[in-house]
Amino acid sequence: MGAVKEQSANLYATKLAEQGFITVSLDLPTAVDYLGTLNFVDRGRIEALGICGIGSFVISAAKIDPRLKAIATSTMYDMDAVSPHRLQHAQDIDQRKQVITAAAEQRWIDIHGGERQYTSGTLSNLTANSTAVDREGSTPELTTHPTLSSNTKSMNFYPFNDIQTISPRPLLFISGDQAHSCEFSEDAYARAAEPKELVWVAGAGHVDLYDGTELIPFAKLTNFFQTSLA
Repeated sequence: MGAVKEQSANLYATKLAEQGFITVSLDLPTAVDYLGTLNFVDRGRIEALGICGIGSFVISAAKIDPRLKAIATSTMYDMDAVSPHRLQHAQDIDQRKQVITAAAEQRWIDIHGGERQYTSGTLSNLTANSTAVDREGSTPELTTHPTLSSNTKSMNFYPFNDIQTISPRPLLFISGDQAHSCEFSEDAYARAAEPKELVWVAGAGHVDLYDGTELIPFAKLTNFFQTSLA
């Protein structure tokens, strides 16, 4: 929700490529079709890894694309829960309706070439009232923000519904045991069918697993992807 592939995705892709995997680091579009066109890729051995909000996106994709043979997530956010409710259900229904109304009105401005408005994402500027979560994710002058008119699309997105249909393809969920987002990995794991595994990284917060090479369990990811296709 506030990143590009040149941040966490490239790091994970590079580290897994060092273990012999062919990796594609991307922003949002699914890469399965592209990978399948490469003559050095086995179409029956394509796997997926999603970080943060993209973790819920890759689960959603896997539900309807059996070409993904194994799926892992790291420090996952469930955008279905966060967008309409915010963290810890801090946003009520009336507030949600106000957000939706503002987004719909902004679409009229967008279509006529008016000034585009941005929202959400990580904070660009911190204040004395910023929360611990705000401070953890803040990247001044480097963050990106979704547009106001498109931000509401994730309110009609339910990645964990029918997650059990991914079985018997294996699922691996990785989260820091200190992460404010750990509830999402716990929820997905509880809903998923076997085979599944939930790995806790001791002492790690949410953002620590973006680029904390000393904390990210690359050996676990390597073993998971290798053994899943054995």
